[in-house]
Amino acid sequence: MKLRNPQDIVIEGVSLAVILAGHAGWKRKSGGRACAGPAYLTEADLAGTDLHAADLHAVALGRADLGGADLSGADLSGSWLAFASLSHAGLAGADLSGANLWKADLTGADLRGASLKGANPFGATLCGADLRGADLTSAVLIEADLGGADLSGAIFRGAILTRLRNLAEARGVESADFTGAILDQEGEKLIAAVKTGPARS
Repeated sequence: MKLRNPQDIVIEGVSLAVILAGHAGWKRKSGGRACAGPAYLTEADLAGTDLHAADLHAVALGRADLGGADLSGADLSGSWLAFASLSHAGLAGADLSGANLWKADLTGADLRGASLKGANPFGATLCGADLRGADLTSAVLIEADLGGADLSGAIFRGAILTRLRNLAEARGVESADFTGAILDQEGEKLIAAVKTGPARS
């Protein structure tokens, strides 16, 4: 499927490319502080958009539709993505550190090597997501759904992983790093069983 060009997407009479250029200017002037900038894209339809390596630091994207968008290598640090749809989005190598992903839909998203340090995917849906090599240090994944997700080599150091849904269906648990993670009893038992038992393919 051909990706949409930001220049062709118009939001309230202004092209997305112009909005992002203005945001970059704000970031330079403000020193990149994590506060609301001029880019306000709440509930925007950005599905299938080419946002590869885009600067979306601290952008408001709550309830936005980013399904199937290419966000690989993008800077989404400190962004507001609560209830956003990121289903099957390409987020490989993206910086989502400190992002608010409260109840976001990341079904089938490609998060290989992405940084989610200190992110808040509380209640997020990560079913079938590819988290190989992703860094979720100190992330808050309370009630996140990990059914079918690939956690191979993912880092969960100091992350809060309580009341996880469908962790038993996740793959690659045996090679993930859970050092210092906060787990409930069920999660502890499952991870301990997987790491001490035969490796799963």
